[in-house]
Amino acid sequence: MEMTMAKSQEAIEAYTLVRKLQKRFADKLSALSTQIGENKAFEEVVWFRDAGLHGGGSRFEARDAVLFNTASVNVSQVHYNEQPHRNLQSATAISTIIHPQNPNVPSLHMHISFTEVKDKPSYWRIMADLNPSIDNEEDKKIFDAKLQSLAGERYKEGSQQGNKYFTIPALQRTRGISHFYLENYQTQEPQKDYDFAYAFGEGIIDTYIDIISNAMQTRTSISQEAKRQQLEYHTLYLFQVLTLDRGTTSGLMIHNQNDVGIMGSLPTHIDPELLHSWADKVEAPQDELVNALYAAIGEDGAIDVLTKMKLAQAVRDHYEAYPEALSMQASGNTIPSTVANHKL
Repeated sequence: MEMTMAKSQEAIEAYTLVRKLQKRFADKLSALSTQIGENKAFEEVVWFRDAGLHGGGSRFEARDAVLFNTASVNVSQVHYNEQPHRNLQSATAISTIIHPQNPNVPSLHMHISFTEVKDKPSYWRIMADLNPSIDNEEDKKIFDAKLQSLAGERYKEGSQQGNKYFTIPALQRTRGISHFYLENYQTQEPQKDYDFAYAFGEGIIDTYIDIISNAMQTRTSISQEAKRQQLEYHTLYLFQVLTLDRGTTSGLMIHNQNDVGIMGSLPTHIDPELLHSWADKVEAPQDELVNALYAAIGEDGAIDVLTKMKLAQAVRDHYEAYPEALSMQASGNTIPSTVANHKL
């Protein structure tokens, strides 16, 4: 089985960009495993959209259980070359989440995507956020400084949109400590937009590797309290991703051919009772979604492959029953029409 690729030169170049970033990150994370972990490289898993007719993708998954709770570096390209009646021409993305095993080492989320919509300008979506279980001011300073350096004049807008997008209203907090988000990003100079997206991805990858390389080797004392805080944070992370994250929901609503990959951002365990307690804090009908997520998770809180598939279906079922609830999800300054773009 082979994956067909999008036809336009822009889409070809975007795919090259995300694959280069994917390799850079997976290689550097694998090198960490060689240096201080179990010496287990990330492994590639491939998936296909409609047997490859409409593209697909791959993800590099962590195999080192000493260093990583869960970690996945995902790349995809979906296109509709032979269906001119669809709004979407192609969508190309790298989306990655790294959850270290050590609660004193921060998680990272990064997403860079390029979308071609017929008869409209192409645009980028650029995100990065640092997500610790236990806040560390020095990590925040380093990450913030790198965001400012990479984004330049775009930093103010990106940080404002990021803080807005990653706010969790029901819990009156944000998901992480440093957020950056540009939605529908485009200028009159496509090559400069491309160069910015690539430089941003490289810079975030290298900065995060520097942060966690130091943290993994110096923050080696792990208390029971730290483990408890990590479990609570992982519960919050799942809650935000599955009740607020527009990108995750869009991916699940468009098709069910990569559920495990889309759910690759979820940590291995959460506190199900803590999750359940938040059903009373959200507005209806999102309380029903939280209850459905709770029902899909076993008493031990394990988020294994079968549980991921159950959670994915719970999200789909909820928004099929309550499509108006999609308006309650997170957004920056604009709301992307991702699901609508894929419809016939």
